[in-house]
Amino acid sequence: MPRLSNTAIVVAAGAVVLALGFGVRSIFGVVLDPISAEYGWPREVFSLSIAIQNIVWGLAQPGFGWIADRFGDRRALWLGFACYAAGMLIAALAATPWMQHLGTGLLVGMGVSGTGFGIVLSMVGRATAEADRSRVMGTTAALGSLGQMTLPILAGWLTAEFGWQVTLLVMAGLLTPMALCIPLIDPKTPPEDGPPEPEIATRALLRHAFGQTSYVLLNLGFFVCGFHVGFLTAHLPPYVAETCGSVALGAAALSIIGAANIAGTWFFGRLGGRYPKPYLLSSIYAGRAVVIVAFLSVPPSPVTVVVFALVMGVLWLPTVPLTSALVASLFGPRHLGMLYGVVFLSHQVGAFLGVWMGGRVYDLTGAYDLLWWVAIGLGVLSAVVHLPVREARIRMASA
Repeated sequence: MPRLSNTAIVVAAGAVVLALGFGVRSIFGVVLDPISAEYGWPREVFSLSIAIQNIVWGLAQPGFGWIADRFGDRRALWLGFACYAAGMLIAALAATPWMQHLGTGLLVGMGVSGTGFGIVLSMVGRATAEADRSRVMGTTAALGSLGQMTLPILAGWLTAEFGWQVTLLVMAGLLTPMALCIPLIDPKTPPEDGPPEPEIATRALLRHAFGQTSYVLLNLGFFVCGFHVGFLTAHLPPYVAETCGSVALGAAALSIIGAANIAGTWFFGRLGGRYPKPYLLSSIYAGRAVVIVAFLSVPPSPVTVVVFALVMGVLWLPTVPLTSALVASLFGPRHLGMLYGVVFLSHQVGAFLGVWMGGRVYDLTGAYDLLWWVAIGLGVLSAVVHLPVREARIRMASA
């Protein structure tokens, strides 16, 4: 029997970790209304917990990336797994806003950071030749979307039949296979393409990176991605439940997005090896703006929700492998964990604002209209800022 290559093992194990981690975090929009109703909280309260999760995910990402770069991917993954499991258990048992902020917010945020795209795609990038990097990252991210395709539907059924606490406990249990995959990941750093990148102090590395216009624009553009994903993940289910009268349809919309994202991420990942990645990113963000305008232009119905979820799903997260591959193209794979972690922090600042502002605006106005139009404007902005981004490799001097 032929022996699996190191890259194949890393991709397979990483895809399972991504699918579980990303799938579990996608179910919080499903339980937002039931938790709020049980405790008589305004929608803003649990929205803040999810928003904290997103900003902690971002704030912790450079730190987890640094751990992975310096001490090995498995240490970062084990720490993330421990935080994730603890956070889900606390979230299932929490009866006060502050406990939800601790569980759903702080600990789950750290867990997603340590087991999410930042760590997994960085290790895949280090294990892959530059010519194949965009395609392999896209494939890994696409497989990771299987979790979002399946778990929101399961969460919707569990919540309807057994309540939100059982749902969160089951989701905590579903994280267990991560512990079986982490030991399969070889902690050794694979050979880099071309001359090895020199060691460089963290402060000098960041100063050099932010001195490059393309890196600054990637941070700005990825902020918009986070806003879109955060807002829709948390608030599309209750929006659909309110406008179409179906909680199940709201949960199904996230699952449809996850299913379509598999095709979209794989497709754009392959295109990223053939065409300029900045132009692909620009087209994705412009497409999101057009899709939202079209969705708001017709009366809400199950058909329009399904069509919106399908098209938005194709444009959902192909931005992640394309952006991480761009960072690797600019600076090489040696420091990818740290530098992509900083870009991802910008993404999560956007996600924090998308989630929290969604709850805040809804509580003040009784509708999400303002946030939909903000999402459209930001999509246009991100489409524009990606156009000047360049892919040429930038070599760094040691420090």
